[in-house]
Order: sequence, then C-alpha cells, then structure tokens
Amino acid sequence: MKVMITGITGFVGSAIARALAKKNVQLFGLIRPSSDLSRLAHLNVTCIESDVLQPSSLYGVFDWVDVVIHAAGRMPAFGVPELAYHQLHVDGTNHVLAEVEKLDDPPKVLYISSLDVLGPSLNSPLDETAEFNPTSAYARSKASAESLVQIYAHNGLPITTVRPGFIYGPHDNHYLRLFRSVQHGRFLTINGGYQLCQPTYIDDAVEGMIRCLQNGRAGEICHIVGPQTVTFRELGNWIAHILHVKRPSLNLSRPMATLSATGLEFFASILRRNPTLTRADVAYFSENHQYSGEKSHDQLGFSPSVELQTGLTKTVHWYQEKGLLPTPVLSG
Repeated sequence: MKVMITGITGFVGSAIARALAKKNVQLFGLIRPSSDLSRLAHLNVTCIESDVLQPSSLYGVFDWVDVVIHAAGRMPAFGVPELAYHQLHVDGTNHVLAEVEKLDDPPKVLYISSLDVLGPSLNSPLDETAEFNPTSAYARSKASAESLVQIYAHNGLPITTVRPGFIYGPHDNHYLRLFRSVQHGRFLTINGGYQLCQPTYIDDAVEGMIRCLQNGRAGEICHIVGPQTVTFRELGNWIAHILHVKRPSLNLSRPMATLSATGLEFFASILRRNPTLTRADVAYFSENHQYSGEKSHDQLGFSPSVELQTGLTKTVHWYQEKGLLPTPVLSG
C-alpha cells in the first residue's frame, strides 16, 4: 500500500509515518524546501517538495497512492494571525482535496482535525454529534476545514475525519513548556485547577488514527481520547512527581490570571519573545476538556493502552535524553 502524508515532518505526521513504516507500507510525504527532516531520521520515506498553499505544486502528487493522510497544520501559538490558520487549515485542505477529487479512482483520505472544534465541555463528555463551539483562531479554522471536508464527503470523496485532543509524547515541542513550567515552579492552576482534561500519549493517538483509516466510514467523524480523565492539578502533580520537584502551588482566579497574561503578552510583544503565560493558556486551563471516545471504541475497536504515568515518564525521559529538560541530581 502506498500512503501519502501531508505534514509528515510534524509531531503527529512523523509519528504516523513511524507507525506505518513497521507495517511495510510505502511512505511518501509532502515537504517544503525549508522543512526540518529530523523527525524522519532512519525512516524509508520518499519526500516530495510541495506546498499545500500552492495548488500548482500539488498537480499529480496523489495520482499513484492508495491513501492520503492530511496532517498538515499549525499548532496554536502566541502572535499567529487568524488569517495564517485559515490559509493553512482551510485553503490548504481545499487545495489537497480538490486535487484528490480530480482522480477517477480517488484514494481514501484521513483528515486529522481537533477536538478543539467543539470547545470546552460542561457537565458531560461531548461526542461526535455535538455542535461546533470553537473559542480560538486555531479552533475556528479547524472547524471551517471540517465543514469543507463534509462537503467533499457529501460529494462522494472517501474521506474520514479523526479528532484527537491533548496529544503529548516524545518528539513534541508544543507541550514542552508545560513540563518546563512544572520543573521551574511556574506551573499555574486556575480557580484551583479542578478542570478536566484527557491527555493522549502519541502512540495511542496514532493507533486510533490508523484504526480510523482502516475501519472508519466515509463522511464519519471519530474522537480519539486518552485512557484517563484528570484535573489539571493532578496533571501538574504527576509531572512534578516524575521530575522529582515540588508539587505546583501557584494558583490564581481566572480574572487575575487573565490580567497577568495580558501584561505578559504586552511586554513579550515589545521584546519579541514568547510570553510565559497567554490569555489562551488561561482560557484552556480554566475550562473542562472532556470528550467521549465510545464511538471509536465500539466502531473502531480502539482502546488507549498507555496510562498517564507511563506516558508522562516516557516523555520526560525523552526530553532529558535530548537535553530539553535538565536531569535532576538526586541526593542520598
């Protein structure tokens, strides 16, 4: 089987590639000239220079593959304009699917979306029937891209959507600052830190995505969530335990945290640095993020197997091996 992965140099795209490489799949990936290929080290991947933002660069690249995994995306980050998210997630997705749709016998497509399109949960986990409620520029762009995907599915394109959420693990840079904040005593809980989240270890997330690709039906959406629901306070305590540092003790009300983040963003903009706390961080850590994985379990046979403590330990060890987190010197 020949598989093309867009966004193959990213955290998720490269993890999918590593998993598929073990299944004797012929791997192809779209890369830009400036792409960092370090995550693809030692993988047998044929890389093709292209850009999902340039439709002409996509001509013919999907003609001979059996599967397209559209993983190209930009993670939420401070200072990124909303237009940039829209261009990559909506326009880029449209360019890819339009090219695939031209084929007489189009390959199966897996679109990797995000649980952020549903926004925060309230009293119970949100399932695949919940309405969009995006609360950030990133989430709005992913919701718009999903709506576009459904139009292509309605027109007959064999495309399935998978929604992962809080994915962490080796090779990730996005949540590295979370681990660093705990290690340096800067991890902050909001309103006590009792809000819920479902961290998903990267290997589990990829397994769920592959099962969705294999068993998911065209036009359907499936959630991929971790094995445990924990509070952000519990998450911080687990990371502190693994790092052998004191448990986080900083806590602010949401209004005070928002005020602090606003000031930090202001000075960060002047200094051209990333703030240690953003208003987006405050919003995320002060809301519940709980989603149902029943459909993926019942229809795809997917059950996450990596417990939180195990996954966090593996992640910390990888960060330490790469020099991204200092290794503690334990006494006696």
